[in-house]
Amino acid sequence: MNMNSLVELDLSNNNLGGGNPIPYNLPPNLERLNLAGNQFSGNVPYSITQLVALRYLNLGHNQLQGSLSDSFSTLTNITTMDLSFNALSGNLPESFNTLSTLTTLYLQNNQFSGPIDVLANLPLQDLNVANNRFTGWIPEQLKKINNLQTDGNSWSTGPAPPPPPYTPPPPGRRTNPGRSNSGNSPSNNNGSGGGGSSGISGGGIAGIIIAILVIGGIAAFFVIKKKTRKSSREEHLEDDHSFAPLNSSEVKVAEMKSIQTPPTIDTTSLHPPAPINLKPPPKIERNKSFDEDDFSKKPVVRKTNKTPIKATVYSVADLQMATDSFSMDNLLGEGTFGRVYMAHFHDGKVLAVKKINSTILANQRSEDFIELVSNISRLHHPNLTELVGYCSEHGQHLLVYEYHKNGSLQDRLHLSDEYTNPLTWNTRVKIALGSARALEHLHEVCSPSVVHKNFKSSNILLDMELNPHLSDAGLASLVPDAELQALDQSSGYGAPEVAMSGQYTLKSDIYSFGVVMLELLTGRKPFDSSRPRSEQSLVRWATPQLHDIDALDQMVDPALKGLYPAKSLSRFADIIALCVQPEPEFRPPMSEVVQALVRLVQRANMSRRMLSGDGQEASRRADDPDTQDYTF
Repeated sequence: MNMNSLVELDLSNNNLGGGNPIPYNLPPNLERLNLAGNQFSGNVPYSITQLVALRYLNLGHNQLQGSLSDSFSTLTNITTMDLSFNALSGNLPESFNTLSTLTTLYLQNNQFSGPIDVLANLPLQDLNVANNRFTGWIPEQLKKINNLQTDGNSWSTGPAPPPPPYTPPPPGRRTNPGRSNSGNSPSNNNGSGGGGSSGISGGGIAGIIIAILVIGGIAAFFVIKKKTRKSSREEHLEDDHSFAPLNSSEVKVAEMKSIQTPPTIDTTSLHPPAPINLKPPPKIERNKSFDEDDFSKKPVVRKTNKTPIKATVYSVADLQMATDSFSMDNLLGEGTFGRVYMAHFHDGKVLAVKKINSTILANQRSEDFIELVSNISRLHHPNLTELVGYCSEHGQHLLVYEYHKNGSLQDRLHLSDEYTNPLTWNTRVKIALGSARALEHLHEVCSPSVVHKNFKSSNILLDMELNPHLSDAGLASLVPDAELQALDQSSGYGAPEVAMSGQYTLKSDIYSFGVVMLELLTGRKPFDSSRPRSEQSLVRWATPQLHDIDALDQMVDPALKGLYPAKSLSRFADIIALCVQPEPEFRPPMSEVVQALVRLVQRANMSRRMLSGDGQEASRRADDPDTQDYTF
């Protein structure tokens, strides 16, 4: 059925969701979409913001949660939006301020927070933001809306912040003539009043002299007071140990706190509150420390680039001994950034040591490498390879990771022999889901987001239970994008836009993820020069066939021997098609990819449980490892 001609879809109040997310593959030309009252969960899908013809959207009375993506600027025709009675949270996205046709907005009974300033200039006639966690002041423009509901929030009381300071008009233009009636006002002494006298009266001169004397006296008073306060503060510092420099353990605790909290700055912890009626402090340049006077007055610890690293420091001698002097017998593989060796330590531990190529770090300082290690040491997720330690001495730079005995996904798919059991369909789906969760963590949990830039099957390591662990996360910052693209240009994983611009983004990671899913589906390499020319590029060969059921069966990895559910295969292919779209803006975010894979798993598990009603069938299938329930 062709859904391209569908312009209105109303499925409201049918309880269709059952706790599942909203489908991401919606008809592309919808003008009205009503999915209210369906118990849908998860995030508002990115695909909804790509319905450029949408005029009416109602997702109210569901179980949606999470924050809204900042991608609403494409909804240039929308007039009504209802997101009420969900559990949505976070600040309203900045792209809301581009909704120039929006007249009705219902956000009540959610957990939104922050200000609502992004709504100030919209042509709203009906606005309900009640029962959220909004803060700040209600913009004056919104107070003029007839149908306005704002109860149940934490609005600031008292007068709103003053408007921006008055900027004098250019010469030749009149200022506000009714601003002052005083002939001595500076605003009227520049001739802009048209009929004012250009001279200064004797009384005006006397007033100026008196003002100068008063200002001079005040300035002298503050200079004397400043010197007195500075002296007393120095005496106080000698007796008060709370202002002494922090010892190493205190510094470590303070720095760890800065890592674990969001990247916001609590200015009250850096500066004592300014006394009332005093002029504001002078501006401090962003890249400049406090001046000498500030250091005499404030207990400030100088900022350094060093942050605590939760990883063991190894010496070159330690790692040479553990790897038998980096012998070829211990070589596990070689990648973009260097060779990886198996390391056996005296305590029985077996780890993997990555020896960074000296050419990559030729223009880097040791401090840059330590900063890189610090950043990588903070990446923690069950599907990310854990950094255990590092070494930086004698010009050598090495990283020590946990070791996974089953090697890489690339090895299992392309280098397996007849004695190695092929990966079952369930295992392939599990690997795809775990890898997707690793990328989701890097893209949407880490702040700032981490672009992997080198996502491929050789960087997906498998543990004893064949769970995936993504390696090399954070390492790509060692190499400029253009150089990285040149190193890996023929791999088959690179997104089309990277080849043109040489720049990697979150969307290019998603494309690479789709290529890995194609590897899992077909068992083929992303680029294989040994195949016919039309089949050398996996994406170009496979993409036109992903929605053809008959062709899809022919594409599947022969090692699976037909042991896969047809519906699961089709849904898997649908996700691939979304990820490898040539236009990056149409690729879904990783959170939606994860949701789609979870739905695939849930449906497969449900189907198997329904089939298990037949005792004989259940017994036969229980012995087949490809019929067991997925775990995720």
